[in-house]
Amino acid sequence: MFNIVLFGPPGAGKGTQSERLIEKYNLVHLSTGDMFRLHISQDTELGLKVKKIIADGLLVPDSITIDMLEEEAQKYPDAKGFIFDGFPRTVAQAEALDAYLESKGQKINSVLRLDVNQDVIKERIAERSKISGRADDDAEKLLKRIDEYFNKTIHVLPYYEAQGKVTTVNGIGAIDEVSERLYAAIDAVK
Repeated sequence: MFNIVLFGPPGAGKGTQSERLIEKYNLVHLSTGDMFRLHISQDTELGLKVKKIIADGLLVPDSITIDMLEEEAQKYPDAKGFIFDGFPRTVAQAEALDAYLESKGQKINSVLRLDVNQDVIKERIAERSKISGRADDDAEKLLKRIDEYFNKTIHVLPYYEAQGKVTTVNGIGAIDEVSERLYAAIDAVK
């Protein structure tokens, strides 16, 4: 089993690149953002809680995120591997993910960090918001999310760097160019 964490700020291209990695490597995509949006769209009890938290531009608490992710992962017992998109966002989440995977005889094999500057991020999200209508792409909420990433989430990287698992990939350029860089990074450790 080959497990990847795709890491980067909002608008780095994680969703777009995840689709390509899933197809090429036959991985199961586990996106906490997608899980949250599904719960929100279905007005579940969890969805209502998450909706308020996200609307305030904050991160969903670790306990909720971890439980939901583990529940989702268990739906794919025959998976060849997972690509974790938008998770982990805290060191506590990274430790919980490692513990969960270890209990299943697995591990994170690679952390791919998409390196994209803030100007490109803002351009991409402005374009995406025209098409997606995602509430979290609102300009004010976007600034909170970017700030959250650069002030909090980025601190997860040293946790994985200490394990020798982080590869920084230039996330700027045509989609195909970024994909090729990611493929090369994965193939180097696979």
